[in-house]
Amino acid sequence: MPADESPSARGTGRSRASAAISRALTPPLTQPAPAGIALRSRPATGPRRPPAARGGTRAPGKPPRPPRGAALRRTYERARRAWDRPLTAYYLILGAGLLITVLGLVMVYSASMIKALELSRPSTYFFRKQFLAAVIGAGLMLLASRMPVKLHRALAYPLLLVTVFLMVLVQVPGIGMSVNGNQNWIYLGGPFQLQPSEFGKLALILWGADLIARKQDKRLLTQWKHMLVPLVPVAFMLLGLIMLGGDMGTAIILTAILFGLLWLAGAPTRLFAGVLAFAVAIGFLLIKTSPNRMSRLACMGVSEPSPDGGCWQAVHGIYALASGGWFGSGLGASVEKWGQLPEPHTDFIFAITGEELGLAGTLSVLALFAALGYAGIRVAGRTEDPFVRYAAGGVTTWITAQAVINIGAVLGLLPIAGVPLPLFSYGGSALLPTMFAVGLMIAFAREDPAARASLAMRRPGVRWKTMRRRVMKRPSGER
Repeated sequence: MPADESPSARGTGRSRASAAISRALTPPLTQPAPAGIALRSRPATGPRRPPAARGGTRAPGKPPRPPRGAALRRTYERARRAWDRPLTAYYLILGAGLLITVLGLVMVYSASMIKALELSRPSTYFFRKQFLAAVIGAGLMLLASRMPVKLHRALAYPLLLVTVFLMVLVQVPGIGMSVNGNQNWIYLGGPFQLQPSEFGKLALILWGADLIARKQDKRLLTQWKHMLVPLVPVAFMLLGLIMLGGDMGTAIILTAILFGLLWLAGAPTRLFAGVLAFAVAIGFLLIKTSPNRMSRLACMGVSEPSPDGGCWQAVHGIYALASGGWFGSGLGASVEKWGQLPEPHTDFIFAITGEELGLAGTLSVLALFAALGYAGIRVAGRTEDPFVRYAAGGVTTWITAQAVINIGAVLGLLPIAGVPLPLFSYGGSALLPTMFAVGLMIAFAREDPAARASLAMRRPGVRWKTMRRRVMKRPSGER
């Protein structure tokens, strides 16, 4: 640089050089595009939009966008909070029990009308008997739900003695009567009969729960003889009285209840396995010595009846379910109940439900039983009272095992045991003790301290007193 150049001249030169560099780097707006490339330009008129927010920033004035999955997470949290409320088990037991009973009444009427006409009876013959049993059962359920736990424990021994006495009367000629080859009914006069073995399930649960709870309080359950005696001998006595009449299906349910009580009592694995092996050996012997039971066992998974008519009931139960489709043929439009499917309103009412209400109807029934079973497990798991734990677990085992055996037989996955679907199939002798057991579960759900407090707060008198107390606590100058 020359020495005589002034500072102003040097600044002017620098600005000119920077301007030239800027013009070189910035292409002119009117420069033509290269061949083969089309440029997309904005119209010159109109205000330009502000640039979109990038990198987590947002335009001013706009609310922040919620993260992905926030709505689903909120819905899950609300459902979890509602599921964990103190009265969830109470409402599940009450709602599921009543819904199963009402839907069962509808299906009993639909499935039994043709059978009633075959017997020269009115089409509502079986429905009226079931409805009367449901009304009496609703009274028993309400009574059981209002009874305190101490009164339930006091009823355990009298109920067991009365049940054993009635089961002995079944074997007395002239008093007991045979239905479908099983001698397990007592004639009450008119069209009414009584099956005492159904009440034996409830009697074993209440008596067994009271017995195990007393031994737990005395710390005797650590000894195997106190674990087995007298629970297992009394249960085997009931099983023997039932098997005298030939009703193996009820005996299986009673055995499941016994194993449920032993499991809840914390029986050792060796003891539990020993009792299970003994029961399986007896069951295998009883099945092997009976051609009727062997034929039922052979019908598992069969898709066509034999030429001599064997497995007719099992196969037509599958036909009824298969013809139902997604939503069924319509209520009352079953074809299998017109003489094709035996016992459509008792043991195989689930098949008629699948034919008339379709897969949606059968899944609804399964969901109701699942809700009832979950609520029973929840009651048994959250209580501190040992009697409530054993009784709730016994009732849950009873209803769940009987539903699984009945539905499994209809689906061809299990042999036909001849047990009704709880709260759903026709039969007053099965409905009455089951509804009493549901009332028992409701009483247990109400006994939970948190549930009791929630129910107390919902009473109008308590709410009014609470509001009046809050008003009285206000300062005098507050308006």
